[in-house]
Amino acid sequence: METITTREATLADMDALLQFEQGVIEAERPFDPTIKPHPTKYYDIDLMVTAPHIYLVVAELDGQLIGSGYARIQTSKPFLNHPQHCYLGFMYVLPQHRGKGVNNLIMQALKEWAIGKGITELQLEVYYDNAPAVKAYEKTGFSKNMIQMRMGL
Repeated sequence: METITTREATLADMDALLQFEQGVIEAERPFDPTIKPHPTKYYDIDLMVTAPHIYLVVAELDGQLIGSGYARIQTSKPFLNHPQHCYLGFMYVLPQHRGKGVNNLIMQALKEWAIGKGITELQLEVYYDNAPAVKAYEKTGFSKNMIQMRMGL
């Protein structure tokens, strides 16, 4: 029986985290023609590991990192009933480990951290046509809220 665990990421995890970042970019590239060609970066991973308002989690199986995700505390818009929320991102699971509940374990760790910080709202963004990701987030309790629209000029 495989035992998958989660823990806070460290700078020693950087090689795997950089690979996960490229995995996220490649997974999202088909949904967004505005993403720069390879190589490109999404994240300041050093900051994500060290900043007190960000909790970067990795999932581990038999000493190998197989997934990641982060929660970042942000100030909410002044008209909302929650002064702060956690924005979730860098959600990635190695393809060979998808369907094993890894995303759910990562989400649970992020939820627990957010609750411990007094946060009552989680938010994330997902490409509208990315049906597998939408389904995975809905399975963890998220619901669709708003569609962001764009127009290239």
